[in-house]
Amino acid sequence: MKNHSPLQVSQAGWIQLAGADDRLSDKKIRRSISRETLGGTMANKVKWVTDIEKSVLINNFEKRGWTQVTENEDWNFYWMSVQTIRNVFSVDTGYRLSDEQMVNHFPNHYELTRKDLMIKNIKRYRKDMEKEGSPLAEKDENGKYLYLDFVPVTFMLPADYNLFVEEFRKSPSSTWIMKPCGKAQGKGIFLINKLSQIKKWSRDSRTSTFVAASSGKEAYVISLYIDNPLLIGGKKFDLRLYVLVTTYRPLKCYMYKLGFCRFCTVKYTPSTSELDNMFVHLTNVAIQRHGDDYNHVHGGKWTVSNLRLYLESTRGKEVTSRLFDQIHWIMVQSLKAVAPVMNNDKHCFECYGYDIIIDDKLKPWLIEVNASPSLTSSTANDRILKYNLINDTLNIVTPNGDIPDCRWNRSPPREALGNYQVLYDEEQALSENVERDLRSRSGQSLGSKGMAKGGTGPRPAAATWK
Repeated sequence: MKNHSPLQVSQAGWIQLAGADDRLSDKKIRRSISRETLGGTMANKVKWVTDIEKSVLINNFEKRGWTQVTENEDWNFYWMSVQTIRNVFSVDTGYRLSDEQMVNHFPNHYELTRKDLMIKNIKRYRKDMEKEGSPLAEKDENGKYLYLDFVPVTFMLPADYNLFVEEFRKSPSSTWIMKPCGKAQGKGIFLINKLSQIKKWSRDSRTSTFVAASSGKEAYVISLYIDNPLLIGGKKFDLRLYVLVTTYRPLKCYMYKLGFCRFCTVKYTPSTSELDNMFVHLTNVAIQRHGDDYNHVHGGKWTVSNLRLYLESTRGKEVTSRLFDQIHWIMVQSLKAVAPVMNNDKHCFECYGYDIIIDDKLKPWLIEVNASPSLTSSTANDRILKYNLINDTLNIVTPNGDIPDCRWNRSPPREALGNYQVLYDEEQALSENVERDLRSRSGQSLGSKGMAKGGTGPRPAAATWK
């Protein structure tokens, strides 16, 4: 059967496809490779299921010659929504995956991807590092973390309401952003700069009181708003970057090189009169595409490589490299923060969508992490990027397109990584630290590879960041 890889479509075809709804027709969704064509090789084909009907997924499965089945049949690979993963690993169903089955979420991925739990785990991680006496937990004279200060000051509502009020009164002119813990695409987000606005929200909300909200259904986080974002062309933007985790213990993760920036359609202003204008403040495409100035050709997006070129030309190469090193370091620390509580099921992997904002001092801030980053294509380039993202992800988690076996040691050769690069490999880091320790004790030189610029000491490779 002919493969329908989107990379074989003409540029004109791309634009036509990108402008249409990304959901496939029912006929195409249900199309699978015919048993007659496959003949006797049927048993050796990966059998796939998905409840996310996106062409960038289905085209990748078809390109590999995999066979589509239903969730009630025997399957090897299931790319599922976060709602479905709850059912698969539900205590009630007691479902057990076989060694030849693989899914695209960890059972409790929400420890990182729910806004309140991410903050809770990072705060716990900081305290653990302090107890261990780690130099990473060092603070300045004001009690502020020197290195682990990479998320904005955040409180959970209603639980931390009194703590929030205390913090707010220290800087009464500050702006705060409120987000519902369990929603995405900018839904339910608003900005405040007065305590009276919180009280009004509490009265007007469906729960009518904070106490009722504590049931968890409409819990919110409130974070200090980054009101000095780096602007390009006067507009605010954030970065969407992708990180693939194949195992949490030991931690093994990969960084995708081809992320993008999402720009607001209206020029940024810190003016309090524009607090309600989400076209100024929120970069989510789901919001910006409804703006009068939204551009359907480029979708208000820049590639990360374009951002790097811009920063190198305006701020210098060294400063730019340091910024991206910091971003990668933040990602590793956030994964380390949740690793102890993550259910490290051997049948799972996860491709996370990281949202990072850079302020005007070129300090990166982790805003949130998404468990199901959008696979909808808003532009031609968007579709190419997301198709390649899925392709490279599948090459790592199902090497050679073979039937999965969760007993594998998933360490693909470098040439199989595509646009991924190793972000952190805990096993390698531990072995290199042992070797470094032995060498330093025996007085051996680390050589030029192990020296930082200027010869001031060892500089571990990115794969072994601590």
